[in-house]
Amino acid sequence: MINKKVANAEEAIVDIKDGDTLMLGGFGLCGIPEKCIAALVHKGIKNLTCISNNAGVDDFGIGLMLQQKQVKKMIASYVGENAEFERQLLSGALDVELIPQGTLAFRCMAAGYGMPAIFTPAGIGTEVAIGKEVRNFNGKDYLLEKAFEANFAIVKAWKGDTAGNLIFKATSRNFNTVMAMAGKITIAEVEELVEPGVLDPNQIHVPGVYIHRIFQGNDYEKRIEKKTISK
Repeated sequence: MINKKVANAEEAIVDIKDGDTLMLGGFGLCGIPEKCIAALVHKGIKNLTCISNNAGVDDFGIGLMLQQKQVKKMIASYVGENAEFERQLLSGALDVELIPQGTLAFRCMAAGYGMPAIFTPAGIGTEVAIGKEVRNFNGKDYLLEKAFEANFAIVKAWKGDTAGNLIFKATSRNFNTVMAMAGKITIAEVEELVEPGVLDPNQIHVPGVYIHRIFQGNDYEKRIEKKTISK
């Protein structure tokens, strides 16, 4: 059994370079790969294309990469919590492709399944459809959407083993599961790393065959976007 453990985030991202395309798991601030993002910021690589459900907030997540002008293009579904993202978008400094959330998920899934494309009704009759092939099935129009091609997928799980098997906790499964399958090289950071055989096989969400590198991170912030307290 291959041991896929690396020492830390810095070692995990060592060969990510300028101009690469990255998938980054998470939904809002839940289940994002905090340690790898911090390592990418420290490394200072530029001209990245980032595929993520959203773009973090100003001082956390992908927002930290945007502050350092590391992202050339953002492919996302929701971007409403990041003032720096808005500033770069409106100034023309950032190329942005907004995608319906379900389409984003299925384009990730298609990449993981080895499918070149999918057909979806989402976006028909809107700006999303401009320049894309439309086909009619049983009287209904569908857009052809191509599978993503990402050099790396970076995900964050609750538990994992050194063979790469992953277990996510609650809503942190979100985009992490489909992205883990979709990268040419997938990096997983986990809160707890154990030896093979410790995890219950019936509880594993992503099998280790999809994971190339794994490490245990510490002191996760686990932020939430908006804290609401009743009066």
